[in-house]
Amino acid sequence: MKRHYFISDNLDDLDRIEVELERRGINRPQIHVLSKDDAGIDTHKHLHNIEAVFKQDVVNGTIVGALLGLLAAAAVMAIAYFTKLPDTFTWMPFYFLSVVMFGFITWSGGFYGIQTPHKDFRRFQKDLDNGKHVFIVDVDPTQEDIMKQIELDHPQLVEAGTGSATPRWIVMGQQNFKNITTTTFP
Repeated sequence: MKRHYFISDNLDDLDRIEVELERRGINRPQIHVLSKDDAGIDTHKHLHNIEAVFKQDVVNGTIVGALLGLLAAAAVMAIAYFTKLPDTFTWMPFYFLSVVMFGFITWSGGFYGIQTPHKDFRRFQKDLDNGKHVFIVDVDPTQEDIMKQIELDHPQLVEAGTGSATPRWIVMGQQNFKNITTTTFP
């Protein structure tokens, strides 16, 4: 899948464009809006905002923190082993220290990630600060023609580049889950 980014300053237009995309066969989980105007997006029936946790780099920061925490925990255990301190005391303080080091450094990575915009969205920070919205559409190669037609039909939608998309199996899983929940539990 390929991700298309567009910039707009009008949520009403984005709402209409999303309806058009859904009519042409692009599923709702393939379409997102990145904006600082969460309340404005909530007032539009068809638009759905990117979750707050995905706007920030929390996941990546936590993973990096966990890897560094694992290295720190391994270093504590290696120091204990090579200095033969557990022969004098016990292994328990070193186990405890390594668990605390791992947990604290992992938490620190996540905390850093909360304060950092997601790596895929950093390039749009200036536009977001100026009150604009980023319209994100993930498409299959078979859906590229739909995107070209939308661009032609809506000249006010400014193309802002492409990138790697959410894997197809995740997007289709979200769509299937939505279908099951709306048809089985109406």
